[in-house]
Amino acid sequence: MRAPRAVTGDRALAWFGEAIRLWKRQPVVFSLMAVVVLVASLALDAVPIAGLVASNVLAPLLACGFLYGSLAADGGDRPRLAHVAAVFTAPPRAQLAVVAAALFVTVIEGVVAWLVAGVNLFAAAPDTSNLSPAMVLVIYAAGIAVSMPVQFVPMAVLFDGAAPAAAFASSLRACLMNPRPMLALAIYSYALLMAGLVTMGVGLVLALPWIAIASYSAWKDIYGVGPRQPARR
Repeated sequence: MRAPRAVTGDRALAWFGEAIRLWKRQPVVFSLMAVVVLVASLALDAVPIAGLVASNVLAPLLACGFLYGSLAADGGDRPRLAHVAAVFTAPPRAQLAVVAAALFVTVIEGVVAWLVAGVNLFAAAPDTSNLSPAMVLVIYAAGIAVSMPVQFVPMAVLFDGAAPAAAFASSLRACLMNPRPMLALAIYSYALLMAGLVTMGVGLVLALPWIAIASYSAWKDIYGVGPRQPARR
C-alpha cells in the first residue's frame, strides 16, 4: 500500500481550497448527501438501543459517499447521490474498518461526556440536560482530535484495498508525520462543525461535505496520490 510522507505545515488551507473546488462540481448533490447522512442518523438515534447501534454503523458508511463523490469529481466524473450507497459494494472487511474508525471516535466522545458531565451517551435515553454549551464544545473537540489518527482509514481500505490493520497503522503514521497540517485540519474542521451546529444543524449540509472532501484532499497530498480515475457508477 502507499506510504505516507511529510508535507509542509501550511497545507491544510490548500486541502480546503481543493475541497471547495471539488465541491463546486456538484454542490447540490454533496448537500443532499449530507441530508441523507443527517436524517439517517437522527432517525435511528430516536430508536432505543438498537437505533443507537444502527446509527453508529450506518451513518459512517453513508458518509463515505462524500469520499466516493470526491473521487468522481477528481477524476472528471459527476458526483451522484447514488454514491452514498457505493460503500456497500466494498468488501465487508473494508466496511468494518470504516465503522471501527468511526466507533473509536464515538467511544472517546462518550468517555469524555461521562468524565466532564457524568452523562452516559450510550444509554437508551441519555439525559443531556447536564451538558452545558462549554461541555458540548469539549466533547466535540475531543472527537475531532481523536479522529485525526484514523482520518485516512476509509480511503486506504476503500480506494487502495488495504487490510484494516495496515490501514489503521498507516493512518496513524501519516498523522504523526504531519502534526502541524493535521492539527490545522482538525481546527478548521472543528470550526466548520461548530458553525454548522450553531445554525441549528442547517450549516451541516455544507460543513460535512467540506470536511470530508478536505480529508480526501489531505489523503491525496500526504500519500502522493496522482490523478484519479472516475469512481464506479
